[in-house]
Amino acid sequence: MTHSPTLSLTPELSIPQLGFGTWKLRDPRSAIGQALQVGYRHLDTADLYHSHGAIAEALADSGLPRQDLFITTKLMPQSHGAKQVKEAVQRFLEELHTDYIDLLLIHWPSRVPVAETLGAMDAARKAGQVRALGVSNFEIDLLQASLDTGILFSNNQIEYNLKEQPQEVLRFCLEHGISVTSYTSLERGTPEQEARAAQIAKKRNATREQVLLSWLMHKGMIVIPASSNAAHIESNLQSLQIKLADEDIDYLEKGVLTE
Repeated sequence: MTHSPTLSLTPELSIPQLGFGTWKLRDPRSAIGQALQVGYRHLDTADLYHSHGAIAEALADSGLPRQDLFITTKLMPQSHGAKQVKEAVQRFLEELHTDYIDLLLIHWPSRVPVAETLGAMDAARKAGQVRALGVSNFEIDLLQASLDTGILFSNNQIEYNLKEQPQEVLRFCLEHGISVTSYTSLERGTPEQEARAAQIAKKRNATREQVLLSWLMHKGMIVIPASSNAAHIESNLQSLQIKLADEDIDYLEKGVLTE
């Protein structure tokens, strides 16, 4: 069984670099169960996804101990006030049938000051309900405002794929010790990008999806592909076996062939 390497979030906590996304699954309990069976140990969810219950059921079905699984979930904008954060965290714990959340993210920026939201999240961390904090869809200005609060947060989940490559946000995060999770990692790029990905896939005896996931992990990102197809769930996990060379990365990103 293949298991993902991990990246450090805090001195006490690491996150599997390859996770399983749970957005818009046809049969969440079955798909999540399949993911756990083949070796995924990081599940990414959110209040918006309505998959907390399916995760609780799939984990119970699997027989895995809770400590073997890393769970990320996210707060919707209506849950960003201090009182609302506290209520949401308690509800998440009940829905997930767990005593703690590994990583809690602000899903989207809102009108509530980030200091208030992060402060309430940090209170949940200090109470042992949450192990690490993060944000999602934050640009550099909001990342800096979050850093200015002095509250430790260690992840920013953003769209990053062939089509969307916010290099400045990625660079800022990595320079400030903030890990980056790519979502919609498998979005199609331009015809030229897709042709280059296909060539690398042929060269490495891999699928297009394996190449793209390997590319993002090569860049130091966490990836969370979602699928309701059992074969795709397992195939995506096998991206861990695909090792791209620097020349592959240069060709995929820039169309440059290195001799």
